[in-house]
Amino acid sequence: MSPAAAPTVDATEIRRRTRELLAAHPPATTERTDFLKARFDAGLAWVHYPEGLGGLDAPRSLQQVVDTELAAADAPDNDPRRIGIGLGMAAPTILGFGTDEQKQRFLRPLWVGEEVWCQLFSEPGAGSDLAALATRAIRDGDDWVVDGQKVWTSSAHVARWAILIARTDPDLPKHRGISYFICDMTDPGVDVRPLRQITGEAEFNEVFLSGVRIPDSHRLGPVGEGWKVAQTTLMNERVSIGGSRIPREGGMIGPVSQTWRDRPDLRTHDTHQRLLTLWVEAEVARLTGERLRQQLVAGQPGPEGSGMKLAFARLNQQISGLEVELLGDEGLLYGDWTMVRPELVDFTGRDAGYRYLRSKGNSIEGGTSEVLLNIVAERVLGLPAEPRNDKDVAWKDLSR
Repeated sequence: MSPAAAPTVDATEIRRRTRELLAAHPPATTERTDFLKARFDAGLAWVHYPEGLGGLDAPRSLQQVVDTELAAADAPDNDPRRIGIGLGMAAPTILGFGTDEQKQRFLRPLWVGEEVWCQLFSEPGAGSDLAALATRAIRDGDDWVVDGQKVWTSSAHVARWAILIARTDPDLPKHRGISYFICDMTDPGVDVRPLRQITGEAEFNEVFLSGVRIPDSHRLGPVGEGWKVAQTTLMNERVSIGGSRIPREGGMIGPVSQTWRDRPDLRTHDTHQRLLTLWVEAEVARLTGERLRQQLVAGQPGPEGSGMKLAFARLNQQISGLEVELLGDEGLLYGDWTMVRPELVDFTGRDAGYRYLRSKGNSIEGGTSEVLLNIVAERVLGLPAEPRNDKDVAWKDLSR
């Protein structure tokens, strides 16, 4: 929708359409997947998306009207934590750069949750410096043949599709020789192996790509402009990690606050002061996230999402550390070291020990805190960029 265009759908119309959906597909008697498909087809999945793609070309702010009506009717949701990568990263990238055929093929099953997505970006030698990636994609007729290795891939063991960036021209500087693809995780040559974490779980994976053939029709954006496409994914990723909507005392601050109330025997003056400080900071971060979501109504996410993700990581680590300290000897207990491969990422689940260990990854995943500090410094504060000596050097000539 053009920024100057007057909205054609208002809250009253959204409410009417939502009630029509509920009347035609009563949640109590409609199979969950059928209800979600009907919701998508009614344009009530993400109302700011175009008509025919789960939306109504309506202002993003009106999504809350839909969600409130459906929650009151006890309607099923699409289990957003399980399909978060698809919703938060793949979908806005496909919407921004995909062909009409790609949008029609992928967005509906993605939103309904019939197809899980993962993200094939980071590599063993290209994490913080993602543009240094070495996975190659070589054109072969109507296909691209991909060889390489990706790492830290959440949900790869349950994903049907992946968003993938690969090097298509090693003769260009590293940021300019990358292209962006949609990879079928069930294709021959895709090998997913678990990476066990400090928590005992293996929610992450490493993925080996050996002669994987991707049709050119599954390329997003022009050849060689994958870095530009990837920026849309990364900005949306940081908003989805650091700026998700949570209630007051949601997230990490909730369990430690409840422990403080339930266990007066554990209280000290020092932990009291620290808890108060962190509670206020968590509430400030929550309200800032709400403001960020309101800003999204006017356009695409910007570098502000990096600041939110920075705050998310720092607070999670400080709050979980306080919780373990508050519990004393009990904080050293750990419920279960069994190696499992969960279907979703749970930052706050299980016990205090799990939360403490899991939060260590928050400053790495979705962009390291060091990289995000650079983004905030350059794009928010307007500070000079760090000097780079590889800007105009062909990737093949870089030392590795």
